[in-house]
Amino acid sequence: MSSYLYRLARFCYRRRVRVLVVWLVAAIAAIAIAQLSGGKTNDNFTIPGTEAQNATDVLKAKLPAFSGGQSTIVFATKNGARITAPATRAEITTAMKRIRSVPQVSAVVDPYASKLVSADDRIALGQVQWSAQPADVKDANLDAVQDAVQPVRAAGVQVEYNGSVYPGWRFEVSEVPELVGLVIAFGILMVTFGAFAAAGMPILGAIIGVVTTLMGVTAVASVVTIASASTTVALMLGLSCGIDYGLFILSRHRANLLRGVPPEESVPLAMGTAGSSVVFAALTVIIALCGLTVVGIPFLTVMGVAAACSVAVALLIALTLLPALLGFAGRRVARFSRLPKFGAHAERVARRTAADPGSTAGAGWSRFVVRHRALVTVVGVVLLGVLAIPAASIELGLPSGASQSKDNTQRKAYDLTTEGFGAGFNGALLIVAQDVSSPADTARIAAALARQPDVVKVTPLAGQNNTSLIRVIPKSGPNDQATQDLVHSLRDNRAAIESGTGAHILVGGTTASNIDVSSKLSSALPVFLITVVGLAFVLLTFAFRTILVPLKSIVGFLLSMAAALGAQVAVFQWGWGRHLLGITPTETISFLPIIMLAIIFGLSSDYEVFVVSRIKEEFTRHGDARRSVERGTALSARVVTAAALIMFSIFVAFAFTNNPTIRAIGFSFAVGVFLDAFVVRLTLVPAVMALVGARIWYHPKWFGRWVPDPDIEGRRLEEQLADGRFGADAAQAVADSNAVAR
Repeated sequence: MSSYLYRLARFCYRRRVRVLVVWLVAAIAAIAIAQLSGGKTNDNFTIPGTEAQNATDVLKAKLPAFSGGQSTIVFATKNGARITAPATRAEITTAMKRIRSVPQVSAVVDPYASKLVSADDRIALGQVQWSAQPADVKDANLDAVQDAVQPVRAAGVQVEYNGSVYPGWRFEVSEVPELVGLVIAFGILMVTFGAFAAAGMPILGAIIGVVTTLMGVTAVASVVTIASASTTVALMLGLSCGIDYGLFILSRHRANLLRGVPPEESVPLAMGTAGSSVVFAALTVIIALCGLTVVGIPFLTVMGVAAACSVAVALLIALTLLPALLGFAGRRVARFSRLPKFGAHAERVARRTAADPGSTAGAGWSRFVVRHRALVTVVGVVLLGVLAIPAASIELGLPSGASQSKDNTQRKAYDLTTEGFGAGFNGALLIVAQDVSSPADTARIAAALARQPDVVKVTPLAGQNNTSLIRVIPKSGPNDQATQDLVHSLRDNRAAIESGTGAHILVGGTTASNIDVSSKLSSALPVFLITVVGLAFVLLTFAFRTILVPLKSIVGFLLSMAAALGAQVAVFQWGWGRHLLGITPTETISFLPIIMLAIIFGLSSDYEVFVVSRIKEEFTRHGDARRSVERGTALSARVVTAAALIMFSIFVAFAFTNNPTIRAIGFSFAVGVFLDAFVVRLTLVPAVMALVGARIWYHPKWFGRWVPDPDIEGRRLEEQLADGRFGADAAQAVADSNAVAR
């Protein structure tokens, strides 16, 4: 592989204008197609094979007017005023009549007609049924709802919204986290390289890759349902991986330049030695993300594929566009800035690293780890184990109004509803009864439902085409265990509920759908973990030609994953540090663990490949296991530290958004990356490899005979270069590089 990458980089370097034009044309074409297609992310998603989804499908076929989104309008009086006062009642009644005429509204339930007025005569609930799915409800129609209730608000009545769709429900994606992440990344790269050209090169490539990917995803969104969170995850990974891959190759190229290697030979040589590691690192991430397809939930499948495409484009950028950009930059990437805090320090470190790698801070750390390998291993494992303790108390659920910030209208509506009627009114269940022969059968089913434990109120809503829709209000909240038990009880006892009617019932609605999603994700988690870890094990075994390195990598990942999940539970579920992040403690998002498994496993494999490939490169040269651990860790410490800090910074920036889902994802990824890079890959990995010694590279003889060697460390490439196969200049370049390495 290293020889092919060497040739590819030399081609891109020499024909850099063509390569740059091709990528710019690709980016412009993606932007144009996205604009012409009119594609937009869409948060309508289906959960095939679940009862809640079956109930939704029946409603679409039999009762289409009740198959769309629902809105709850909460009216609350202040200062002791009564919601039933004649003037207030008239305003609210008039507002609900206006809403009936709003396009896409199929039904409106007046709070006074439905008797949804609190016992203290202070809070009332209005219901709006839409004929379209939440994401398909037009903003203009939501604005019309706001306009309709404006006179009520002007009369001094508090008006808040809840439900699957409501005015202001759409989450506007802000560019601030990306911009903050890029600024921090540029600062880290300036400290690392001390040169504007070197610091800007990985960021420029990552931006071109992200723009191309996101515009492509937007174009595909015109024909495929793509959730908004998919583009956010793709953006996070596209930026972070794109910068990391460029950083890893660029650091090797810069080291070559500082040793006196000409740029035209330095770029292909850097690609041939570091490029193989980038390829295997990216493939591991892609495998982990594509593994989300085994879960069987379409929106997670699309999320994984979109993120995998983003990483794939980042890989292609690193292998083709980066060599072209380095050709334009020439020796400028090795010229240091005159800013004293950046250039002078970076120049000293860079030249010292190139001339004497053993004198750096990374070398000092690697010597400490190897010298105290047993103690370091014990302390590292104990630290991660303690951080993982909260993960044992994880409670899964999907976001509700209770998880929003206190100034959010959904949270205000949730709290007012709970105060006036009970938490169950925030999470109604919808019972779809099929093969109903008469209204009497509907009434009989409703009466049977009312006798079930944890049920507060049962209301028949509609009947048509031998199908009835019945709303069931639990006593408990949408994310309470009692509500989950009620859903399972209704499904387990459906025969008794249907008895004597000949009907067949399905339990659906948003609350039941969330319960089904959590259940499906929990059952899919072991299959997903085995699939992804198994494929990655095969890939890493092929890359490093040993079984022990992949096993060590997987154990390290499980430790960092458990610790990151424990931190997430402690902060977002238990509420530790809630004031710092401005969060409301709630259940862990049900799909977060499986996304964390995919992404953190992929990223942890990135750092594993970066560190271990340098260790193997050193071991291949001289065969001294502990010396190779010290030197390989020292050579990779600075670039892995910079890469991890960049990823950490980008993820942290997303942890301060207003959306609780994105906030939890950003925080969890940031903690996972930090722990995996610094505690596992730069500490535990070298400590364990020093303990095991040369045995870490063992493989059976048959393995060496039958499995091809990908030459991830570039040994065969160096032999070909030394033999003059690529020209005298290339032979001299590798000779100079090896002389310094020795």
